[in-house]
Amino acid sequence: MDVELRGLTKRFGPVVANDNVNLHIRAGEVLGLLGENGAGKSTMMNMLSGLYTPDEGEILIDGKPVKFEGPGDGIAAGIGMVHQHFMLVPVMTVAENVVLGVEPTGKFGYLDIKKARRQVEEINEKYRLHVPPDELIEELPVGIQQRVEILKVLFRSADVLILDEPTAVLTPQEVREFFGIVDTLKKAGKAIVFITHKLHEVLEISDRISVLRQGRITGEGDPKTLTESDLAEMMVGRPVSFTTAKGDAKPGRTMLELHDVTMLDENDDKVLDRVSMTVRSGEVVGVAGVQGNGQTELVEAITGLERVASGKIDFDGTDITYARVRERHKMGMAHIPEDRHKSGMVDSFSVAENMVLNNYYAPEYSKGWAIDWPKVHETAAKYCVEFDVRTPSVFLPGGALSGGNQQKMVVARELERQTKLVIASQPTRGVDVGSIEYIHERLIASRDEGDGVLIVSSELDEIMGLSDRIYVMYDGRIVAEFDNTGGKADRNAVGLAMAGSFEGEAA
Repeated sequence: MDVELRGLTKRFGPVVANDNVNLHIRAGEVLGLLGENGAGKSTMMNMLSGLYTPDEGEILIDGKPVKFEGPGDGIAAGIGMVHQHFMLVPVMTVAENVVLGVEPTGKFGYLDIKKARRQVEEINEKYRLHVPPDELIEELPVGIQQRVEILKVLFRSADVLILDEPTAVLTPQEVREFFGIVDTLKKAGKAIVFITHKLHEVLEISDRISVLRQGRITGEGDPKTLTESDLAEMMVGRPVSFTTAKGDAKPGRTMLELHDVTMLDENDDKVLDRVSMTVRSGEVVGVAGVQGNGQTELVEAITGLERVASGKIDFDGTDITYARVRERHKMGMAHIPEDRHKSGMVDSFSVAENMVLNNYYAPEYSKGWAIDWPKVHETAAKYCVEFDVRTPSVFLPGGALSGGNQQKMVVARELERQTKLVIASQPTRGVDVGSIEYIHERLIASRDEGDGVLIVSSELDEIMGLSDRIYVMYDGRIVAEFDNTGGKADRNAVGLAMAGSFEGEAA
């Protein structure tokens, strides 16, 4: 199936999200689609999938104009979208999720679960997805859940697959497996739109690349001749630095210290196993590791979101092992969470409300028992300008922003106050290259202002580029520590430690 977008335009009040967009999506190829947060990628794909109706322009399938009245029409036409945030029911099985809404039925209209399972298995085998049909979604790792989303659109006979940030939450190993699946889909004649912020990935997987900026297509090209620098400049309209300029760290007093911290899960298995580490003022400490090796639990222990089973946590000389989250916040701990939707924001709250979500009771925002809303709105507008949070209004719901702008909103709230310690977990997940550059600069600025900064990231380039010291986590333990002053840590040694081979400097 070939799809063509001609002159597509979409407005939301005075905001022009897409402006005269022309795009060609061909069967049997991967079209890489790049753009800054808020550039209009999601709006364009929502029009293609039937969620939005264009104000101007037309969509052609195999040369014939079509009009979609809703997403059902898009699905019926063979267009399927795999969203960045999975649309799955955790307590249902894989097969039940795949057939939800289009359930095969038997006699008397009852669900024929055996037929559903058989159909899922057929697609599973054809595209080598290797998904267990009877497993509950909540028991599957993120990489397998991603495949379930692909199964859903294939089950509905999609010939065009729109993959929105498909690798944002995948480990490097899962990315490799995912690329194999994309290659299989391409060989089967599917047309694939691959939306991402990861420039090296789009160069590797795409047959063609198109770049959106401020709602318009500003560049197209062949990934065989383009470079990451070329793509970044097309996206943001200026040269982008891929390395963060930083001077030498000037470590001061110990700001955070963990002593033999152990945490248990609901089955009393150790998710943190006698973790000891330090973060000093004036330095960036990175925690590297493949996702799922205790990094999430480490951040939860430090920030007070979960209780530890044993051990001790000191913050600026004070024992905070059992302190509440608000106490830690008042002491000067900032937290950029790995999942902004779960722990960083409330989608239905306005941008302004989200900007003071954990600080609304502070004297500068309160008048006695009431919140000083004019002050909140003024501050939120200022933060939006300083952190380039692109929104037509601070009264807009936070959930209406693009993913990257939501992340910048959370980062702005956490860094624009007096802090001593910054805990940044996956700080640039789902963020475009220009915003990554800015967030990295702000984290280094926090270090240079005397904060201790702890960065937890599954992106090894981010850890290597920002950290003065590096800890590696594996199976809930700190297994290695590296001095990265001047970027001298051995990348291969760090990578081996992440994979469970502890040939680096033992912690």
